[in-house]
Amino acid sequence: LAGLVVSRTEPDLMEWDYGNWEGKTTPEIRQALDDPTWLIWDHPIPGGEQLSDVAIRVDRVITEVLPTIDTGGTAVLVAHGHVLRILAARWLGQTPIDGRYLALDPATISILGFEHEEHVINVWNSPR
Repeated sequence: LAGLVVSRTEPDLMEWDYGNWEGKTTPEIRQALDDPTWLIWDHPIPGGEQLSDVAIRVDRVITEVLPTIDTGGTAVLVAHGHVLRILAARWLGQTPIDGRYLALDPATISILGFEHEEHVINVWNSPR
């Protein structure tokens, strides 16, 4: 990917298991449920992972990469949108559902880091 050497794959960064909703769009799910307010962020996913399950996974990833980052290293994480949005929210110490406020386009770059020992988003959703 873009000249990066993949040292390993991390199962905890796999995309959210959408269960029965896999391959369906939000409008299709809303129509099937007759619920115009349905959003993945605050409704159960039949046959799939719940938001809290994904949050547990990304929390493990953050815990794993922090020692590398704390010693001046870099960790490059590649994942799908919802997982990265949840990871960024958790990086900031927010609840997993706060990932809903972090719109993220495909194939963009985001950089999480520190400012005065606080977790921050340095770059978000950059096309390059």
